[in-house]
Amino acid sequence: MSNSVLDRIVAAHRRAAADDTRTLDELGRAALAAGPVRPFRAALTAPGVAVIAEIKRRSPSKGDLVPDLMPAALAEAYADGGADCLSVLTDVEFFGGSADDLIEARGACELPVLRKDFTVSEADVYEARAMGADAVLLIVAALSQAELTATRMLADDLAMAALVEVHDEHELERALAAGADLVGVNQRDLRTFAVDVARAEHLAAAMPPGSLKVAESGIRDAGEVSRLAACGYDAVLVGESLVTAPDPAAAVRMLKGAR
Repeated sequence: MSNSVLDRIVAAHRRAAADDTRTLDELGRAALAAGPVRPFRAALTAPGVAVIAEIKRRSPSKGDLVPDLMPAALAEAYADGGADCLSVLTDVEFFGGSADDLIEARGACELPVLRKDFTVSEADVYEARAMGADAVLLIVAALSQAELTATRMLADDLAMAALVEVHDEHELERALAAGADLVGVNQRDLRTFAVDVARAEHLAAAMPPGSLKVAESGIRDAGEVSRLAACGYDAVLVGESLVTAPDPAAAVRMLKGAR
């Protein structure tokens, strides 16, 4: 029986979902009461390779990155550097994040924001919109096909983008079958946390025309961004190297300068 990091994280989120006494009607009302949605997907279609700059305090593989991180200040720095969107970790137990991190970051700039978390139910999608997220992450490996389709459709109903994350050809097929048109290829295997930089290159060719392609994890410099652009990627999602950079704005500018 598998007991990978991903399995443990998803199991924890499913336990929390089972203990949640809020109704979907209640969550739906909170979601609809949130402010206007910012255009996440559209922000990734500008010329060049778009940068989704991530805000996270820690990771299961590296431990603490910036435990005293200030979300608003970092969001401002990313925006000053030319980031196109933000990604904010809201998982508490494994990544040290929170809903407050997303709320503070979004309030500090005008960039669209992805809630980076382990979505396991429609309630999670409603909750993401209620806290102000403009996009939600759907990890194919963490969801059944019915759950994947339902959460993607709900995000669409709420005018949110759904970044559907895959790791291999089978997961890509499942993502496309669920109607995904914004696909993230995570170069980090969430079961082992090893990074395979060839993964994104390999899967890019399998994506149909019209898919917006996002490469995730293991991206540290302009050379990596240029390589991914040559493979057809429209955007990169970068976390650790930006969070730990002495000058995050300059680090974003370096990535944006890639060709």
